[in-house]
Amino acid sequence: MERTLVLVKPDGVQRGLVGEVICRLERRGLRLVAAKFLQVTQEIAETHYAIHKGKPFYSGLIDYITSAPVMAMVWEGPNAVAAVRQTMGATRPTEAAPGSLRHDFGLEIGRNLTHASDTVENSEKEVSLWFKPTEIVEWKRDTDRWIFEKS
Repeated sequence: MERTLVLVKPDGVQRGLVGEVICRLERRGLRLVAAKFLQVTQEIAETHYAIHKGKPFYSGLIDYITSAPVMAMVWEGPNAVAAVRQTMGATRPTEAAPGSLRHDFGLEIGRNLTHASDTVENSEKEVSLWFKPTEIVEWKRDTDRWIFEKS
């Protein structure tokens, strides 16, 4: 069972789309195992975006992610990384598939509403950056057997 990090970034929070993101991921069949609403610190922002350090857009990313609260979540399910990324849509909203969150609610890459881990390896690193192990809830839904082939 995979886990993946999802952030509703400042633009998504400011636009009142947290519930829409949660609703779509729940309807997709993924299981929420952790969530917190927070103001991102400079330290977390710099660690999260370390891969982009030195690029011309890096300081803008840091300023943006720390500009307003985010909703950080961990979602779980078979192929969760791929399923979440498909639900979010391509990074550039104008290239996102119809029906994806970014297609339906976004116009520009700098205001693309969400972050979703891109690989299982990165999801493990990101989940551990944003959440302590004690903040992740192990649980089963009664409907899991109707959504997951193996639970």
